[in-house]
Amino acid sequence: MTSRTLLFSTVEADLKLLTDNLKELVGARHPILYAAAEHLFSVQGKRVRPAIVLLISRATMPDHEIIPKHRRLAEITEMIHTASLVHDDVVDESELRRGVPTVHSLFNNRVAVLAGDFLFAQSSWYLANLDNLEVVKLLSQVIMDLAEGEIQQGLNRFDTSLSIEAYLEKSYYKTASLIANSSKAAGLLSGVSAELAEDLYKYGRNIGLAFQIVDDILDFTGSTESLGKPAASDLKSGNLTAPTLFALAEKPFLETLIDREFAQDGDLEQAIALIQESSGIDKSRELAIHHAQVAVEHINQLPPSESRQALVELGDYVVSRIY
Repeated sequence: MTSRTLLFSTVEADLKLLTDNLKELVGARHPILYAAAEHLFSVQGKRVRPAIVLLISRATMPDHEIIPKHRRLAEITEMIHTASLVHDDVVDESELRRGVPTVHSLFNNRVAVLAGDFLFAQSSWYLANLDNLEVVKLLSQVIMDLAEGEIQQGLNRFDTSLSIEAYLEKSYYKTASLIANSSKAAGLLSGVSAELAEDLYKYGRNIGLAFQIVDDILDFTGSTESLGKPAASDLKSGNLTAPTLFALAEKPFLETLIDREFAQDGDLEQAIALIQESSGIDKSRELAIHHAQVAVEHINQLPPSESRQALVELGDYVVSRIY
């Protein structure tokens, strides 16, 4: 299995520079907001999204050095992602993120909401300064999609009639839209054709969906320590993901437990057991593998390079996390 460190070795120096720049970009004019942002960017996150942007930037410019706008796009992508996490944690009342206290638990809800807003505003300002209208449109759409995904998730809590298609749509809004649109944006900054730009979008869309499905599987199979948050937290909050939706077709009593929102002692534990006894996790794994494979098919026309190879191997890495 390829480790994430090895996978992103081609852009390791780029990612180090990105982490340093992110702390500078938020500025020191607002001490509490700066402290909140510094806390966020100091946490050892996966940095998958900016790594994909940087890999695509290098893969689409194999004979040239990437331009400053590529680096700024990677930074904007991580700022948008981080802002969305801060707001999600407030909505979900999460105490931990990546194993460390969330911004709202470390400071308070007001600071967390303002920190998230501040990061969204900062990312929008830096985005406008790229002076590329098409890229501005793509990343602005992402910010709308993130809000749409959060609204859909909130409206569909404990809804056992939710379809897999609706789950994938919500997953696109919350996770895959940022990866898809920033992947396409990286290609546009490199001057690729409209056809290749669309392929890069489809790569990002499918790799993003695969990531989300795998995360949803790990919510049932991973430990609290490895997840950096309580296991089965999505199910407890009524966010029904792929393993639960597939299991509902096999385990009728699961619907009863969800409909009463785990009100009785032992309901949540029983629901988890029913999901693990079903083929829900296996079917979710198949769905993740499918999207990872579709993603890789869309970068076949990129010229051979270390960065292209890393993008291909990322498909295997995504699904390897569930074995």
